[in-house]
Amino acid sequence: MEVPKTAIELAKRFEGFHRVPKHDPGRAHPYICPAGYWTIGYGHLCDATHPPISEAEAEDYLTRDLQAALDATLRCCPVLATGPEGRLSAIVDFTLNLGAGRLQTSTLRRRVNQRDWVAAGQELRRWVYGGGRVLPGLVARREVEAALMQ
Repeated sequence: MEVPKTAIELAKRFEGFHRVPKHDPGRAHPYICPAGYWTIGYGHLCDATHPPISEAEAEDYLTRDLQAALDATLRCCPVLATGPEGRLSAIVDFTLNLGAGRLQTSTLRRRVNQRDWVAAGQELRRWVYGGGRVLPGLVARREVEAALMQ
């Protein structure tokens, strides 16, 4: 299955193409995300010594990361394979952001597989912490995802 366009748009909107130093404006450098992980480009996990990348390289990483998130999402929530694209996109974005392990063990997964879309939206809104505190960017991201569950 192909990654839904809405999922790509969500990832780009909330991950952004992060560039760190002003002396190298066209390339992304590793940085520590608010949750404390080394990241590069559009939220791709890396190590601190990862070389800088171009936006095209970041797009390649994003494509692979989104495909992995889609595959994991469909393994955990097979009911999304036949539902509206928005619901699938929301959970793919969640999985991209937080990882398949978090989805697999979550009440969110249970609510999605029960097709309880209201409760699934409520569960999404609980995942707004990074580094032990509420992050406004995650609040905004989860609100958009929750709206897609309707």
